[in-house]
Order: sequence, then C-alpha cells, then structure tokens
Amino acid sequence: MQIRNDSVLITGGSSGIGLELARLLLERGNTVVIAGRDASKLQDAKSKLPKVIPVSGDVSSPESIAALYAVTLREAPAINVLINCAGIMRKIDLQASVSDLKDITREIDTNLNGTIWTTVQFLPHLKRQQRAAIVNVSSGLAFVPMPISPVYSATKAAIHAFTLSLRTQLTNTRIKVFELAPPGTDTPLFWGDFTKEDVGG
Repeated sequence: MQIRNDSVLITGGSSGIGLELARLLLERGNTVVIAGRDASKLQDAKSKLPKVIPVSGDVSSPESIAALYAVTLREAPAINVLINCAGIMRKIDLQASVSDLKDITREIDTNLNGTIWTTVQFLPHLKRQQRAAIVNVSSGLAFVPMPISPVYSATKAAIHAFTLSLRTQLTNTRIKVFELAPPGTDTPLFWGDFTKEDVGG
C-alpha cells in the first residue's frame, strides 16, 4: 500500500520512530494526526512539524482511547490509516525484590493492550473506508528477545502474533494489515532506561 494523500493516525507519534514516521508521511502529502500522553512532547512535535495535528491520548486507558477516537474523527474524519506505535521499554531484573506486581507489567498495558484496544476502537470506522490500513509496530526483539527487557520483548512477540491473527480475520475486508519490526533504534525510548553496557556497546 502506497500511503499518499491519506489520513493517518500515529499513536506514540510525538517522539522517536512515531515522530519520524509522521515527518515522512507529511512529506508524501498525507494528513497526519499524532497522539501522545505528554502535552509538552506533543507541542514540541508540532513546533518541528507544523502541519501535524497533535491529539492527547493515553493508549493504556480504554477511556482515553474512546476520547482519542472522538477527537481524532473530529479533527480528521477521513482517517484511513492507523499506526500503532505507542510503547514504553524498561530494564527489569526479575530476580530483584518487587513491592508492586502491577508495575512489572506496565509495558503490557501500553504496548500490547494499547495496540489491541486502539485497533478494536477504530476498526468499524476503518472498515467503512474505501481503502485502509493498520500498521502495528513490533520489534526485532519479538523474535530475538533482550534478556534485560523481558516484558517489553514479550509484548512485541505478542504484537507479532496479534498482527498475524488480525490480518487473517480481515482478509475479506478492504483493510490491509502490516507489521513494522524495526531493529534496535537510537530513540529516546531506547536510551531512557539503558546504557551501552546494557546492550553490549
């Protein structure tokens, strides 16, 4: 699918891979909405890419996704491409003493649940479009996990499996389903919790 003159929503679009995708898609004549939970990052992205449409949204919350859906369709009602890019990545020692079990799985809420919830929220709208696409951003770590980031790696493996299932379920629709699995990338997400020693650098 050639994404040109389309309307695109990118979750996690205020930094890193999401922001770079927004830049490239704007250059190709698309309308681009970026969603994120950090207002300052959204405004910074807007200053770098004046044509982008920033929308507040936290994909780890179903209620926030419902609000994101309403605002996105108001700002760009012709949305026909969804790029699920929002994610967090942490270094976790599973042998360390843990006082909050729920915190251990925080990446699941954003990376995996967020991808599933956002997809399901937008699916009826996308099915009504003449042409549409869903792009789920997984990772090379879906296939070769990083031991110091076990939950992140697990979420990306799950996104890979979810994408395969979604593609099969949507075979008889106009929606194309893609998986983007980038290798280790120099982004704020990656270096926020890691050192070069952590990754063998």
